[in-house]
Amino acid sequence: MKELSTKKKLTAFTIQENLNLALNSASAIGCHVVNIGAQDLREGKPHLVLGLLWQIIKIGLFADIELSKNEALVALLRDGESLEDLMKLSPEELLLRWANYHLENAGYQKINNFHSDIKDSRAYYHLLDQIAPKGNKEGESRIDINMCGFNEKDDLKRAEYMLQEADKLGCRQFVTPADVVQGNPKLNLAFVANLFNKYPALEKPVNQDIDWSLLEGETREERTFRNWMNSQGVNPAVNHLYSDLVDALVILQLYEKIKVPVDWNKVNRPPYPKLGANMKKLENCNYAVDLGKKRAKFSLVGIAGTDLNDGNSTLTLALVWQLMRRYTLNVLEELGDGQKVNDDIIISWINTTLKDAGKSSTVQSFKDKNLSSSLPILDLIDAIQPNSINYDLVKTGDLSDEDKHDNAKYAVSMARKIGARVYALPEDLVEVKSKMVMTVFACLMGRGMKRV
Repeated sequence: MKELSTKKKLTAFTIQENLNLALNSASAIGCHVVNIGAQDLREGKPHLVLGLLWQIIKIGLFADIELSKNEALVALLRDGESLEDLMKLSPEELLLRWANYHLENAGYQKINNFHSDIKDSRAYYHLLDQIAPKGNKEGESRIDINMCGFNEKDDLKRAEYMLQEADKLGCRQFVTPADVVQGNPKLNLAFVANLFNKYPALEKPVNQDIDWSLLEGETREERTFRNWMNSQGVNPAVNHLYSDLVDALVILQLYEKIKVPVDWNKVNRPPYPKLGANMKKLENCNYAVDLGKKRAKFSLVGIAGTDLNDGNSTLTLALVWQLMRRYTLNVLEELGDGQKVNDDIIISWINTTLKDAGKSSTVQSFKDKNLSSSLPILDLIDAIQPNSINYDLVKTGDLSDEDKHDNAKYAVSMARKIGARVYALPEDLVEVKSKMVMTVFACLMGRGMKRV
């Protein structure tokens, strides 16, 4: 990774840059890093470091526990359920259902959690036995799980024997026997997620009336918005952009992040009553749209509470984008002593900063096709922090798509390295997605304004 400083003897400055890159990259994938800084990592504050590491590990382990990436999960559908019902489940809920699917096939009792219900290791024994390869497929070696330890009287010894069996599958990571016996929820969740990722042991259903087109994965834009929301520490976390916003609770939390006051006495919270649950959620959605129009002064023409409640993708995205944009502009206004900021002010600042640094690049608008090379962004980074860009790594001239992507990747990483919290992806720059381009420049402007 060319953006990371890896010399044996790092200076305090390069250590700070590496930590900035780590934190801002973590934020971009949806980690909540609002109350943690580079200095906290450098000082090795245990609760902050461990908290961040857990978030990163969890995001990595859960990445494929999602229907669009693993259609065989549809096998977990229960009688009377629709595909939409299954799609609303969080990765944790899907994992629990997956484990119980295999436990049911083993004729063993179901579990309700990955802490108190797995302490005796017996559910794990049956799960391992169910998912172990049976050698029925071409090129697949049979792995037999020895169940002898199942009847061991000592819990710790039983857990150790179980983990020895898990080791046959290459899945001993994350837990010790003590972690199992004590029911450590995070580590046991990681253990089960790893089992799923390596041996899901599910078959995609055939001859069922299933609309597979519903399983399209999220777009890049949707993922960026979802990661931004989660990086703000919303609770519960957003796993599915539309279905997780149908009660507007996350939207209302984000209003508070952009300093729009929310009267929580007007808000309905779960658990919702079985009768009239959707009406309670709709009331929240109506309130969220009302706040957007009257207090936030958003442009929400044609958007009603029912659109959020129904999970209308286009109209929900329109509101979420305005929340993210306002959040970004608020940061600039705070740095600029409350002076209002708009696109023209950002463009003017960019060009003035480039000119003052002797750069030849200019930016006409956030739709400027010249931005696909990322050269103006790289020049701006170098203007904000002189000599930070290694121009030997920058592709110039007649650029191929691969050249543009390399430049964009370098630009995004270097922006994060100098301290700008960039959520956009390299593809957004290459394709000149104006909304994401605006957030990149706004974050760089924020970083630039901190110099004085």
